[in-house]
Amino acid sequence: MSNQASRIAEKQILGHPIGLFVLFFTEMWERFSYYGMRAILVLYITSETMDANPGLGWSNGEALALYGWYTMLVYVASIPGGIIADRMIGQKKAVLYGGILLCFGHGILAIEQMWAFYSGLGLIIAGVGLLKPNISTMVGGLYKKGDIRRDKGFTIFYIGINIGAFLSSIIVGYVGEVHGWHYGFGLAGIGMLLGMLVYLWGQKHLEHVGNYFGTSVNPEESEAMKRPLTKIEKDRIIVLLLSFVLVIVFWGAFEQAGGLMNIYASENTNRMLMGFEIPASWFQSLNAMFIIFLGTGIAAYWANRKLKGKISTSLFKMIIGLIIMGTGFFFMSAASAEYESAGSSAMVWLVLAYLFHTIGELCISPVALSFITKLAPLKYGSIMMGVYFAMTGFGNKLAGLLGESAQNLGEFKIFTGIAIFCVVFGLLVLLFRKKLEVLTHGVEDEEN
Repeated sequence: MSNQASRIAEKQILGHPIGLFVLFFTEMWERFSYYGMRAILVLYITSETMDANPGLGWSNGEALALYGWYTMLVYVASIPGGIIADRMIGQKKAVLYGGILLCFGHGILAIEQMWAFYSGLGLIIAGVGLLKPNISTMVGGLYKKGDIRRDKGFTIFYIGINIGAFLSSIIVGYVGEVHGWHYGFGLAGIGMLLGMLVYLWGQKHLEHVGNYFGTSVNPEESEAMKRPLTKIEKDRIIVLLLSFVLVIVFWGAFEQAGGLMNIYASENTNRMLMGFEIPASWFQSLNAMFIIFLGTGIAAYWANRKLKGKISTSLFKMIIGLIIMGTGFFFMSAASAEYESAGSSAMVWLVLAYLFHTIGELCISPVALSFITKLAPLKYGSIMMGVYFAMTGFGNKLAGLLGESAQNLGEFKIFTGIAIFCVVFGLLVLLFRKKLEVLTHGVEDEEN
């Protein structure tokens, strides 16, 4: 991987390999399509069949159940996607084939038939499974071992993800809610097609990254693919697997955004602003907007801590991110209390919740992506990235189950319970952080 990076790094933009920005725009448009569709999926499913903009007419519980299964499978599919890349075709081809499946999946969703609805979801699951873990692993492959730019590179990449998410929540959300759900789904497909065009154009800048290691002419890479794992490599895999517990808890809470919080914004929130009713799907754009504005600042904050010799390891950042995100649910508790007493709640509670969720996400998600590329053995790079995304998938399923339980327990109890659990769990893990970091065998010290 180091030889890859040294050749790619000859051409740079803003101090980073130009290939980073090819992957940046590819992922930006892929996330535009995914989050655009996600922004209207639950709203479409729960809309009455006789409405002016008819949906499927399902109950909130049924919609949240499907949402949980769908978002889980989207990411669990990353495990076979990673295996296919590492064992058969390489990351670069996996991203290409995944993108093609996504174009077809989003395009089929534009057809107003139930067979198209289920077929489209199935193709999107397969497409994300191939694309998501492998494009993230390719980002790590752009940097040499110990390159201090790696975390910043992933933060830049993550900002690209959220530019796509921000634009899609506004544009696809508006088109879907106002002009027709299937127009929104079709627009998401156009976004994915643009992403594929960027990826194909940028192949010349990705020539030495994402290739299948089984046919590599690099002796170091060929040897790494054949030899058994060392004790150090096994220890690092253990750390990754244990850190994924944080990932499940984090996304189980965070993904209330597309389900329960989406429905809450639609049904329980006063969305009038200067005579205009803000579409419920627009609130999901807050997370992406905050990431765009805060991403580089938070990355700089952690970099400054490291320069001052303060704790700034990946595990520490991830734990702090979980605690901050959990704190954001106390604002949703306040919103629920206001709704129960006044019949509606103010938009400010959603804004504050999304702000804290975003800060927490910036501390855990791009950091986790970078952490995996540091610790995962070469021959299991895409597979471990796939396992990470599978854990986010299980978190998404947990989010769906929590959303369903709100139908019986009420939003206040669910939001408060999530907040308390995340904060307490984060503090407990913080006590064992140093023992886990010993098993990384100083991998972060290589960047000093």
